[in-house]
Amino acid sequence: MLYVVTQTTEPEPAGTAPESERTPRIHLWRSHKMSPHRAWFVAAVTFVTIIGAAAFRSLPGLLIDPLNQDFGWSRGTIGAAVSVNLALYGLTAPFAAALMDRFGIRKVVAVALTVIALGSGLTVWMTAAWQLMLCWGLLVGLGSGSMALAFAATVTNRWFTERRGLVTGILTAASASGQLIFLPLLSWIVEKHGWRPAAVTVALAALAVVPFVWLLLRDHPADVGVKPYGATEFVPKPAPAVGAARRAVTVLSSASRTGTFWLLAGTFAICGASTNGLIQTHFVPAAHDHGMPITAAASLLAVIGVFDVVGTIASGWFTDRFEPRRLLAVYYALRGISLLFLPMLLAPSVHPPMLFFIVFYGLDWVATVPPTVALCREQYGDDSAIVFGWVLASHQVGAALVAFLGGVARDAFGSYDMVWYMSGALCAVAALMALVIRRRSSEGVGKLAMVG
Repeated sequence: MLYVVTQTTEPEPAGTAPESERTPRIHLWRSHKMSPHRAWFVAAVTFVTIIGAAAFRSLPGLLIDPLNQDFGWSRGTIGAAVSVNLALYGLTAPFAAALMDRFGIRKVVAVALTVIALGSGLTVWMTAAWQLMLCWGLLVGLGSGSMALAFAATVTNRWFTERRGLVTGILTAASASGQLIFLPLLSWIVEKHGWRPAAVTVALAALAVVPFVWLLLRDHPADVGVKPYGATEFVPKPAPAVGAARRAVTVLSSASRTGTFWLLAGTFAICGASTNGLIQTHFVPAAHDHGMPITAAASLLAVIGVFDVVGTIASGWFTDRFEPRRLLAVYYALRGISLLFLPMLLAPSVHPPMLFFIVFYGLDWVATVPPTVALCREQYGDDSAIVFGWVLASHQVGAALVAFLGGVARDAFGSYDMVWYMSGALCAVAALMALVIRRRSSEGVGKLAMVG
């Protein structure tokens, strides 16, 4: 392969970026006419980072039965710890997005992964339920919140002006890919060696990603002297934003005065309730109630992860081409219908109708994310990443409520049937809410930004 070194010596034209923000004068050009934009490399690094951190999301559903057997804790108690984790996962996200604006993506993500590893590792020595709340609920919740979808939204907003829907879908699918990788492994470890080695595996996976993030991830296109993908002009790196917490609260105050925010938050709360809180937390123990082995149930969740990757990337492609509101309505309606059929499909063994549900549900698992991010961007402009962080907080609050209430319902009624039916009905409500969201003109976005 031929490389040519060139050096520009002519004066820069008036109106260009300052010297510190310009592309370096000495360039290394490949003989190929076309080479991938650096933004795609950053997206790839982000994808792998999210995969490496996804192990912590694979474990909660596998812990319910082992912890119940080892310590005698009720499913409601264990579900409460999971609900704290899920709630903090969401509530931390808007502040994490603001912290990324203040300290940079690399520093925030590296610290978050370390906190996840610490919380997961410490569970090995716990002997009381409050320690589960502290380690898995508080520490892993805070760390995972900083690795939430606001991370993907921040990377997308900074590095891309075109293909944002597609990139959002790809990065969202990374979490499902991590679930695909870790669920079968963790379920095998839990079944053969107990839950403690599985917790250590999660901690090591999170730690392994830290040097990868620190060495390869970059905060902004200006750091490497390139334009965002699809941009026509160089974008200087903004100064670090001070008052991260204040900015997150200010953006919330501004956005909450619009009806669209509450519609987005409401639909996404139902999204979290019907995915993370319901299927991810309770599917394995519910299938086990019907005689299905834990490894088989976990493998079905992994298959959901396979089709989630396909569905989410396809949803990103659709979002670049179709009306996001209508996409959301279709996604929620189809999800609700599938959940209404699930109680009839659970059985001791895997049969074709159950496989059909797994494929169908997997395609819709987080397909809602790209259109929701697109609507946040359309409605709230430069503040969209932080607004999406707050919308994600509602997603996790919904997930937390169902993670807890699902366990309580199982303790009270002896089955999860009522939980499936109620979640299906909520999805129908979310479909109607999505259709109510109105378009906002670019002028309206500008006025909102000025108010914020």
